[in-house]
Amino acid sequence: MSYSGPEFDPPQQRRPRRAPLAVGLAALVPGALLGWVVYEGVGRPGGSDAARTDAATPWSAPASVGDDAKVPGPSASALPLKGKVVVIDPGHNPGNFRHPSEINQKVNIGTNWKECDTTGTSTNAGYTEARFTLDVAHRLRTLLERQGATVKLTHDGDRPAWGPCVTKRAQIGNDAHADAAISLHADGAPEGDRGFHVILPASVHSGGADTRPIVASSRTLGERVEKDFAKVTGSAPSNYVGNGTGLDVRKDLGGLNLSTVPKVFIECGNMRDSTDAALLTSGSWRQKAAQGISEGIVSFLRGQASGG
Repeated sequence: MSYSGPEFDPPQQRRPRRAPLAVGLAALVPGALLGWVVYEGVGRPGGSDAARTDAATPWSAPASVGDDAKVPGPSASALPLKGKVVVIDPGHNPGNFRHPSEINQKVNIGTNWKECDTTGTSTNAGYTEARFTLDVAHRLRTLLERQGATVKLTHDGDRPAWGPCVTKRAQIGNDAHADAAISLHADGAPEGDRGFHVILPASVHSGGADTRPIVASSRTLGERVEKDFAKVTGSAPSNYVGNGTGLDVRKDLGGLNLSTVPKVFIECGNMRDSTDAALLTSGSWRQKAAQGISEGIVSFLRGQASGG
C-alpha cells in the first residue's frame, strides 16, 4: 500500500542559487567525520582505554586460573567437625507398636536383661516420642553435617520397621568408632514434672558392659550438651530429676552400658506435661533443641581436639 502526503511529495528541482551552500556542506562533511572518529576513539566520556580494551579483548578467565583450578572450599575453621564421626540414636521407632513380640524380647545389657526396645511415650494429644526423636535427629544431622561431621543414625524410621534393639544401637556407635554419640528422648512423667535432663553412664563393669573408659568423656559431653541446650532453648533443667543440675547418672540403660564411645542420653522435656508438650510439638522449638544439642557436641569435640 502506498501513502501520499506532504512529507512524500516529489522533490523539487534545486535552484542554482543554493549551489554555494551545497559546496560548503560538502567541504564540512569530511572534517565532521574525522572529528567523530577521533571522539569515538579517544575522547568519549568514560575513558577510551576501557572501550578499546572491551572491543579488542573478549572476556576470558584470569590468566592465573588454570583449566583445572577449583573454587576454594570452606576453610578448616568453617568445618570444625571435619574428620569427626557422630552417631545419633533417635529413641524408639515409629513402627515399634506394630511389633510387640519383637521389641519385648529380652537382651543382655551387662547389668541385667531388658526389653529389646519400647514404644516410648506420647503427648496427651497423641504426638509420639518416636516421631519427636526422629524429627530432632534429622535436624541435628543437618546441623552437624554442615560443620563437616560424618553423621550416622541408628535408624531412620523405615528400616528396620522396628527397633533396633538397645544392644544394636550401642553397637552401631561402637562399630562407627564415633567421637560422640547421643540418644534422643522425651520423658513420660506426670503433669507438673517439667524440664530436660541429660543422662550419663555410671561406671559399670559387669558381663559384657564396661563403661569405665568412657565415663569421664561422657560426663564432659553431657555437661556441654546440658549447658548449650539450656542456653539455646531457654528451657530449665528438670525439676524432678538431677536436683536442678540437668544431669542424671544411670546404670540401667543398655545404650549406655554397652557403649565403648562417649555417649549420653537427653530427655528433651516431659511429653505428659502440657507446658512442655507445647514446646515439644513446636517445629521452631525442635529446631532450637537440635541447635542446642549441636552446639554442645561441637564444644565437646573441639575440647577433645585441643586436649581440654
